Amino acid sequence: MNPAEMITLRQLRALATVARTGSMTAAARELGLTTPAVHSQIKMLEEALGLPLLYRHGDGSGSGPTLAGQVMLASAGRIDAALTQAVQQVLAFRDGRAGRVTLGVVSTAKYFAPRLVKVLRSLHPDIEVVLEVGNREQILGDLERMHFDLAIMGRPPRTPPNEAWPLGPHPHGVIAPPDHPLAGMAGLTAADLSGETFIAREPGSGTRILMMRYLERLGEGAPRSLVEMGSNETIKQAVMAGLGIAFLSLHTVADELRNGSLITLPAPGLPVERHWFLVRRLDQPALPATRELEKTILSLNGSFLPVLPVLPTPVATPTTTG
Repeated sequence: MNPAEMITLRQLRALATVARTGSMTAAARELGLTTPAVHSQIKMLEEALGLPLLYRHGDGSGSGPTLAGQVMLASAGRIDAALTQAVQQVLAFRDGRAGRVTLGVVSTAKYFAPRLVKVLRSLHPDIEVVLEVGNREQILGDLERMHFDLAIMGRPPRTPPNEAWPLGPHPHGVIAPPDHPLAGMAGLTAADLSGETFIAREPGSGTRILMMRYLERLGEGAPRSLVEMGSNETIKQAVMAGLGIAFLSLHTVADELRNGSLITLPAPGLPVERHWFLVRRLDQPALPATRELEKTILSLNGSFLPVLPVLPTPVATPTTTG
């Protein structure tokens, strides 16, 4: 048998204590054992290695380590330090002070998610926060596969079973360049919008779903002209270039609204108010670190969300007939 497989931590600690205290009697007293028990641990260690590890001082003042004993004591110190460090790390995991948490967010949330992650890392420096971004369809798929510990999105899914907590308001509106013909006009109607080209997110996007529902509520259905683009940034640039108007989360255009490069149109029923939600699967074990970040995110009360300029007063959606 490999000698290393026969060595125990108890034997190494007995050796270290004898070397430090100078005698087996003193070591036994410190370890809470009998002297014969300490002698037995040292003897088994020496038999496993085939060499003496302690010698008696000539003046009878006690025991000291041999050259082989010194090698084993150095290794015992490193082993004890590594074990202590490992225990401390595991206890940190247990208490939620350390760990790894994967946070999935829908693409619209990427305008505030990095700021949130920075706050979380400053409050929990020993918890690694991994941020992953995708459209609603992708996030729901990864949530189904238990790829995320937590997720931030708009409307929570019906399945898988989950718990969802509101984080703050999530307004949506129709944006246009400041020189658009409808800019500044009051009392816009559904007919005014129906003649416009809408630049929209791809199918599977939560923003796209909400836009279609809004247009259906207006009674006009789909816009006459629809151009698909795969990201909010591309849509913003297209709107500023005059290619059309867009229905977007106003959190994605907070900076542009503030600096005047984009405006909101006071169309009926706008802004559409939704909420951001923090979502966690109920049937997925939540590690303590996940619970800690969950509590912290909720305690922030949406302070990480973009601050919007004052928006036009919402206009009531007209009732359609027929």
